[in-house]
Amino acid sequence: MNCFHDCGPMPVVINIDKQTKQNTNYRKALWTGEYLQVTLMCIPPGGDIGLEFHPDTDQFIRIEQGCALVKMGCEKHCLNQRQTANPDSAVIIPAGTWHNIINIGHCPLRVYSIYAPPHHPAGIVERCKSEYN
Repeated sequence: MNCFHDCGPMPVVINIDKQTKQNTNYRKALWTGEYLQVTLMCIPPGGDIGLEFHPDTDQFIRIEQGCALVKMGCEKHCLNQRQTANPDSAVIIPAGTWHNIINIGHCPLRVYSIYAPPHHPAGIVERCKSEYN
């Protein structure tokens, strides 16, 4: 199934790898339910997600394409956990953790992200990062 818009909260079966790799939007809500949300992201080379902190939301990020530098920490100015992540890597971010993901590769970084509970408005589509800020 192709989800050209937010498919939630209806049950769906999709090829998440294909959906993620075809996404060209900075952020797109793929599925939003009451307790969980799946978004797709495409970060250009040299770009990043931006320093974030979600006090009440756990987050799971799976890298499908590209190479990233993941930075995490308990304080905004102390992101002491740093690791390179490649396709098939999963990044698990507990609520209350500062984090940023930077595209350090030469192609777009394509990821899907799971938020529990949902973090963004249902149906959100942001073509570029400037629409988020």
